[in-house]
Amino acid sequence: MHPDITFRRAERKDTGLILQFIKELAAYEKLLHEVVAEEKVLEEWLFDKKAAQVIFAVKGGEEVGFALYFHNFSTFLGRAGIYLEDLYVKPAFRGQGCGKAILRELARIAVEEGCGRLEWSCLDWNQPSIGFYLSLGARPMSDWTVYRIDVEKLKRFAE
Repeated sequence: MHPDITFRRAERKDTGLILQFIKELAAYEKLLHEVVAEEKVLEEWLFDKKAAQVIFAVKGGEEVGFALYFHNFSTFLGRAGIYLEDLYVKPAFRGQGCGKAILRELARIAVEEGCGRLEWSCLDWNQPSIGFYLSLGARPMSDWTVYRIDVEKLKRFAE
């Protein structure tokens, strides 16, 4: 564990901070134009419906990074896993072990909960992150392709 970094779970009052981190991550990924999330919707899904959880990495009393995750399920393993939707560390705190500490905390949570795996997706162009993940022993799932039906097509398909 990194001695200068602590963790705390997000609370309802942190919804604005969560959205701020989401927007910073989206800007880094050149996808800010796709963010339509609003505080009210995030609050409902995170704290009322409990669809996902958020932890903050705290250093010197400041939230310097966050992870948003939820449980998925592996029928092959017969148990849940953790899917990491977002991981972000503020630029001024990169290279100081924050990202590794966040992933280690998620691994700790997964082991504590009896989960069978921890997984996430990474943009193909994001070589710094890919190199980092490989250095931790993660492996790309190159035999699998993610498919998605977005909200408008989802509505039409459901009719």
